[in-house]
Amino acid sequence: MALQVRVGQGFDIHRFVDAHEVARKLVLGGVHFVGERGLIGHSDADVVAHAAAESILGACGLGDIGEHFPDTDAKYKDMNSIELLRLVAKMATDHNFQIGNVDCSVVCERPKISKHRDEMQRNLSVAVGAPVTVKGRRAEELGALGRGEGIACWAVAIVSIKN
Repeated sequence: MALQVRVGQGFDIHRFVDAHEVARKLVLGGVHFVGERGLIGHSDADVVAHAAAESILGACGLGDIGEHFPDTDAKYKDMNSIELLRLVAKMATDHNFQIGNVDCSVVCERPKISKHRDEMQRNLSVAVGAPVTVKGRRAEELGALGRGEGIACWAVAIVSIKN
């Protein structure tokens, strides 16, 4: 039987909290970016972990984050998104999929991703059980992301069906 490979695309976007709301941490790829404004969200609003999870769910045909972790459920309030990603990876393996890799493109004017890229990739890869890569991109001052109103992430996952 030929190897069956599937591809999934994920996307997530969150806006920053107001400047006076300093209590909210910015977490990307499981890394706390000290001194940066946090993102608004029901969980910890980690757009990188969310996009990676969405890409895996899509590749496996298992729905989306909102179905499995609804923002109307109090038990997911302030949830660590690396844990959410780990649970999604387990769903994939429980449904007979093997994750090949996930590639993430983070779009923001700030913070700079490069200083924390290795740690982000380690955190995400451990949660997924496969290589996860992260790239930082700027929106070049175009649109809401270019004005620094939030952060978005696109992700692509490759999975195969286990024999």
